[in-house]
Amino acid sequence: MTALERYALPPPAQPTRIVTAMSGGVDSSVTAALLARAGYEVIGVTLQLYDHGRAVQKKGACCAGQDIYDARRVAEALGIAHYVLDYESRFKAEVMEEFAAAYARGETPIPCVACNDRIKFRDLLATAKDLGASALATGHYVLRRDGMTGPELHCGADPARDQSYFLYKTTPEQLAFLRFPLGTVEKSAVREMAQELGLITAAKPDSQDICFVPSGNYAAVVEKLKPEAVRPGDIVDLNGTVLGRHDGIIHFTVGQRKGLGLSGNHEAYFVIALDAAHARVVVGPRTALASRRIKLRQVNWLQHPTATLSCQVKVRSMRPSVPARVTPEPDGGAVVELLTAEDAVAPGQACVFYDGTRVLGGGTIVTTEPMRAAA
Repeated sequence: MTALERYALPPPAQPTRIVTAMSGGVDSSVTAALLARAGYEVIGVTLQLYDHGRAVQKKGACCAGQDIYDARRVAEALGIAHYVLDYESRFKAEVMEEFAAAYARGETPIPCVACNDRIKFRDLLATAKDLGASALATGHYVLRRDGMTGPELHCGADPARDQSYFLYKTTPEQLAFLRFPLGTVEKSAVREMAQELGLITAAKPDSQDICFVPSGNYAAVVEKLKPEAVRPGDIVDLNGTVLGRHDGIIHFTVGQRKGLGLSGNHEAYFVIALDAAHARVVVGPRTALASRRIKLRQVNWLQHPTATLSCQVKVRSMRPSVPARVTPEPDGGAVVELLTAEDAVAPGQACVFYDGTRVLGGGTIVTTEPMRAAA
């Protein structure tokens, strides 16, 4: 049995139109293919979001142009309609500028979360409804299940590819309209299906960088978008003693060791905190990185608790979950008490709540308390 036969989707009970977000990569290509082969009327939509040349202030071709070309070629091969929508201005305002502002605040943001929340699952979803679609499908590796109280978001079946951490801001209303055909599929099978179909994206490498930071030099993007964020200052220890100088806090994140220029000391130093107001990088020993208490803002609940919730949480996408207690606060935030200390919990990252494989919600990390203070 071929991969296409193993993962074939059931046909719709009646003629059904589905908009599929096509990024030009193999995942969204196979998503569109599975739906089209099942008999859905598929409309592929590719978003023009950014120009790599302007993002990093370099001359040359826009890499996003190749992705659009690849998506168009796949749509032609599948015999489906394909449209390119110019979302560049809203992406710059909603994702890129907020990315730069977060770094200027001393945070380490996750632009993929903002893009899913504000661009794909808000703006593109509204466009899909305008086109008369019954659903919006994406190539995310997550599962949508119908539960007792409505649709639920679960981890993808392939733990190495699970993207549920990045979709914690999805609302129940959005989830009701979303479909994730790759939720039960392993990445190797996705490439196998693309090869069976002869798609040009079959061997296309996965993107490893933030989409608008193709070189990995995010500081250059921040400097371009928010030049006032690049302010030199002091590197200090936990007692406030000045140990050195830096060229801007945007070059650092909590837990970082390299690039401090503090070699030769009796112990290794790590970034413990970033003081944006005073342009200070606070460093200390590895033991000072452990946190047991986290304050969150802008918490999104897929299942809102009535009191303190016992669950598992993730503070980084690739870390295993740990047991915790989450207490909602009246301001829309929450306090998370970790039952197992976590190192290098960085403001700006997400803390996502799980019940087994089910996503319960999550929020943006604002502050942390070191283990010694929470004891």
